Amino acid sequence: MHVLLIALGGSIGAVARYGLSGLVQRFTSPYFPFGTFTVNIVGCLVFGILAGIAEQRFALGPQARAFLLIGVLGGFTTFSSFTYETFQLLRDAEIARAALNAFGQVIVGLVALWAGFVVARM
Repeated sequence: MHVLLIALGGSIGAVARYGLSGLVQRFTSPYFPFGTFTVNIVGCLVFGILAGIAEQRFALGPQARAFLLIGVLGGFTTFSSFTYETFQLLRDAEIARAALNAFGQVIVGLVALWAGFVVARM
């Protein structure tokens, strides 16, 4: 059942990402990815609201978490999960691990993308 909820939520999130990103990009500069930037910030805000509610009020059961946090927000942007995990490390005073996570994923992600691009062009 969880997998179905995640799949349904993921499809909703992906369509929402496509719509919002395209809408924002249509009204902003073509020289900066404002659409993706907006999606990532909105995803982080919504993830923070839902995680805060779940933590304080236990208002989200396992199925709602699967649908909303993993499915909808995962389909909308995985950046919100990355940010939440980094935030949790900071809350736990794991500064070095938070920095490693934040900088590591960005730097290693860029290197991996570059490597994939190079391999594809061979």
